[in-house]
Amino acid sequence: MSKITFLGAGSTIFAKNVLGDCMLSPALQDFELALFDIDEERLKDSENIILNLKQTLGSNCSVKAYRNRKEALHGAKYVVNAIQVGGYDPCTITDFEVPKKYGLRQTIADTIGIGGIFRNLRTIPVMLDFAEDMKEVCPDALFLNYTNPMAVLTNVMNTYGGINTVGLCHSVQVCVPHIFDHLGMDHEGVQWKIAGINHMAWLLEVTKNGVDLYPEIKRRAAEKQKEKHDDMVRFELMQKFGYYITESSEHNAEYHPYFIKRQYPELIEQFNIPLDEYPRRCVNQIERWKTMRNELIGNKNLSHKRTSEYASYIFEAMETNVPIKIGGNVMNTGLITNLPKEACVEVPCIVDSSGVTPTFVGDLPPQCAALNRTNINTQLLTIEAAMTGKKEHIYHAAMLDPHTSAELSMDEIVSLCDDLIEAHGNWLPEFN
Repeated sequence: MSKITFLGAGSTIFAKNVLGDCMLSPALQDFELALFDIDEERLKDSENIILNLKQTLGSNCSVKAYRNRKEALHGAKYVVNAIQVGGYDPCTITDFEVPKKYGLRQTIADTIGIGGIFRNLRTIPVMLDFAEDMKEVCPDALFLNYTNPMAVLTNVMNTYGGINTVGLCHSVQVCVPHIFDHLGMDHEGVQWKIAGINHMAWLLEVTKNGVDLYPEIKRRAAEKQKEKHDDMVRFELMQKFGYYITESSEHNAEYHPYFIKRQYPELIEQFNIPLDEYPRRCVNQIERWKTMRNELIGNKNLSHKRTSEYASYIFEAMETNVPIKIGGNVMNTGLITNLPKEACVEVPCIVDSSGVTPTFVGDLPPQCAALNRTNINTQLLTIEAAMTGKKEHIYHAAMLDPHTSAELSMDEIVSLCDDLIEAHGNWLPEFN
């Protein structure tokens, strides 16, 4: 029996969605769904929910929870990764509260920025442990990474882990539906092309019946900017740089040096920027889970409709040889010609029985590539820090981050990094 292994299965709702999708695919009925998490209570919760789902869906998939990671991975054909190292408490709290002492504010802090750098540093060693296990017990498995920071972790698994890894993010498939719904436009029959880097990929083309829809999108967006709404940063970036970007405004507010600025506090109100958004979400999710858990665990009639998550469709295409197109995060093997070859890029990919094949994009518009490179700089220096163990590369990564460097002096950045290293303690043993 073939196996799909889910690492981080304690992410119960996401595991339910991905594995529920698999149970609805006729091509995947002979698979074992192997669950692993270091939190045994959450693992047991997920096992119960997936078993309930198997019953109501009438799936032939087998479901098994593992307490040993290597056993869970043994013989896997596909591996899905959805871990979070350090969790909300203490690590997310640390990522937000220590920078606040320096006047450095964030919204999400899970991609680049000072929070993204430190999330990477505590996650990379765990990912490389996964890679070592996989090389021993399932060396040919396809590793689908859903964990942020997406670009760095996918890069590390491919470059240093030696594992065939594709990063998947929700922002690609929801990009066009979101902006069209937001602007009151019909996206039925619309064709589009998206490429760049994760959370900063660009809607390069958007047409219907051969007609370029960008002029109408920009006209409506300019009108929309006259009132408060939840996508003001992205619309502003589109007006100034010419293209819409995949990830949300709350994310992009901290990827650039233009929006969160102590000397211009009015920008927070002007662009409706939700500072400290991610900690609020975490607290709300923790509280909501207390109620949802009771509703889900004992629900013998639990139902599921297939979601838009790419994972099950990728597995299905590889099993049936019926091709699909996805947006995937892969190494830049000449795909985007004006971004560094060392970078992980997000491009259209074709999936069939031969695997995931990225497509050639060529040059991005020069201003878009330039903005991407500002984030790639921090990504690559973060990898350098993690792989060499040299603390100075943490400083370099932070000094090259657009938002951090726009707010703090070099000495302040070094001091902030030192404080964060100390605050992380045993979460960053190689730097303490």
